[in-house]
Amino acid sequence: MLLPVLYIWTQPIPGAIVRRHGSQLRRHENRSERYMKLGSLIFDWWHRATFSTYWFTIRKGEFVGEDSLGNRYYREKGRPDKIGPHWNRRKRWVIYVGLAEASSVPPEWNVWLQHTADEIPDASATDHAWEKPHVPNLTGTSGAYRPPGSIQGSGQRAPATGDYEPWRPN
Repeated sequence: MLLPVLYIWTQPIPGAIVRRHGSQLRRHENRSERYMKLGSLIFDWWHRATFSTYWFTIRKGEFVGEDSLGNRYYREKGRPDKIGPHWNRRKRWVIYVGLAEASSVPPEWNVWLQHTADEIPDASATDHAWEKPHVPNLTGTSGAYRPPGSIQGSGQRAPATGDYEPWRPN
């Protein structure tokens, strides 16, 4: 039960002070930063995964693959793939790299997660020339689409062409 906690507890904290002691480098980290990392594991469900998801993954998860964004995909081990047409199937889940955002799952992995396809997506599969690379939903971020003339967009909206006639009541 303590594996995820010990993993988080032993990981170096980014930005920690590194000091040389003899021939070794030692990281000096505040105890409060470690407690914040542990609290993040327990309560911060929108980043990566919760403690119970990590625990379930350690106990019953079988690593299946990783996508180009670094998300890791798992399925339940020790059960048959399918007993009936729609019931009692193996569970499939993803542990996100950063923010737990469903739109960051590429289409081929989404098909696998939804049990639409049974074969695991191949990382070396070549994309077609007409396909665009997958990008997550950027709404609400600085990368969101803002058309010209919108409040947050840049530039001016094109003037009306004169073919529009507004309705006026009698």
